[in-house]
Amino acid sequence: MPDVATVDLAHSYLQKILLSSVYDVAKVTPLSSMNKLSARLGCQVFLKREDMQPVHSFKLRGAYNRIAQLSADECRLGVVCASAGNHAQGVALSASSRGVDAVIVMPTTTPDIKIDAVRRLGGTVLLHGQSFDQANEHAQHLARSEGRVYIAPFDDEAVIAGQGTVAQEMLQQQRDLELVFVPVGGGGLVAGIAAYYKAVKPGVKIIGVEPEDAACLKAALAAGEPVTLPQVGLFADGVAVKRIGSEPFRLAKAYVDEVVTVSSDEICAAVKDIFEDTRAIAEPAGALSLAGLKKYFGLSGPGLAEGSHRGAGQKVAAILSGANVNFHSLRYVSERCELGEQKEAVLAVRVPEQPGSFLRFCELLERRVMTEFNYRFSSRDSAVVFAGIRLSQGQQELTDIIDRLESAGFAVQDLSADETAKLHVRYMVGGHPPEPLNERLFSFEFPEYPGALLKFLTTLQSKWNISLFHYRNHGAAFGRVLAGFEVPEVDHQAFGRFLTELGFVWQEETQSPAYRLFLGNRPG
Repeated sequence: MPDVATVDLAHSYLQKILLSSVYDVAKVTPLSSMNKLSARLGCQVFLKREDMQPVHSFKLRGAYNRIAQLSADECRLGVVCASAGNHAQGVALSASSRGVDAVIVMPTTTPDIKIDAVRRLGGTVLLHGQSFDQANEHAQHLARSEGRVYIAPFDDEAVIAGQGTVAQEMLQQQRDLELVFVPVGGGGLVAGIAAYYKAVKPGVKIIGVEPEDAACLKAALAAGEPVTLPQVGLFADGVAVKRIGSEPFRLAKAYVDEVVTVSSDEICAAVKDIFEDTRAIAEPAGALSLAGLKKYFGLSGPGLAEGSHRGAGQKVAAILSGANVNFHSLRYVSERCELGEQKEAVLAVRVPEQPGSFLRFCELLERRVMTEFNYRFSSRDSAVVFAGIRLSQGQQELTDIIDRLESAGFAVQDLSADETAKLHVRYMVGGHPPEPLNERLFSFEFPEYPGALLKFLTTLQSKWNISLFHYRNHGAAFGRVLAGFEVPEVDHQAFGRFLTELGFVWQEETQSPAYRLFLGNRPG
């Protein structure tokens, strides 16, 4: 039973939320059903579409509610904030709509696309410092020296109340939700949503979701007070906050029922889920709460089996908090989303350096889809292959694959959780051979279907040693392979006939400058 002070705090914020001035610029966003994910989970999943706000983020709500409460004198002096993301755009549009001058201090490292977006919305951009902390310090200096009102991104009662209107809409749109998953950065959104629900419908569980490498709420709850993390990961930059706000923590401590943390790979998988159900492209922080929902119900994470359906039949919701995604980061999301759902494994496999070893390796995989296959000759005795394998049954299937390979004499190491391998090594497999080779390099195309790589390698069997091999499945209609062969000069004519008989589209790449610089025989 909550004490009187806790109940009074919730009702105090309920009043602030009900009186919030957000809808002059913000809009009521849909609470959309995620039909595909619901079918997988066995419960009904809803997604609150804050990506559909005019600035594609919930941040507009809190910024406008704070600026709407300024006095005439404060409006005349103007406002200032520091942000390189969604808060900047929310403040710029809110201030412009009320005729208030807004200075947005952004780090000098901010991409031009974000700077241009703030300027289009009417904000004056001031670039200062190389980090958010330096920009924020300068923004607060301007507030003191020029009399401007500093608009905090989360640690402000009016901002929290504005964000709480998200919960007000959700209750009106779906009255029987049982769990609500909310992304946590500085804590303004989770504080507003939790306070509203606990005042109106306290039986609804509020689950905060944080990245594993930026879990400032989890750390604060463990310590009993806000603490400053030494560093945070930047993949989900919208929630990359080292210290939760004091007021958000006061509310979260009282009203948030649980905190779930997720990996970058799990966030990538959630971005994919959102796209497949809605065709919306969420920013990583925007997909954070859905990643937490999936982990809570056992659809991701080590040791959680797909189909556990802890909440079978429940109605649950996640907040799609923003969609201001850097387009180029989608390349990373695409690479990592399958790993996030244990639908792909990355292995290092040591194979004997002899003809037929690659083929035997692929045969042991029993026509499973190979997503990647990297190899470079390094010694005459054995070679290490970097391999990606598509999974359909999660961890148990991976365990079976490793057991089968090791029983056949292949040494295997699972790199699926190795961040260095996934971020860097997979793109760096190669280098110059340790000894001069009579090597020729070719690119191949072949129709992509299950077992296609196995068939390719079977067809490729020959008396010429494969000295380099790279393959990556991108879901296209054609697979693409880069392969090197040791071909003595006396065999060139016979090798030409071999290529013709293969029946694949091919092109020689031996004279490629990139190959000669990074992969061919060492100069001299």
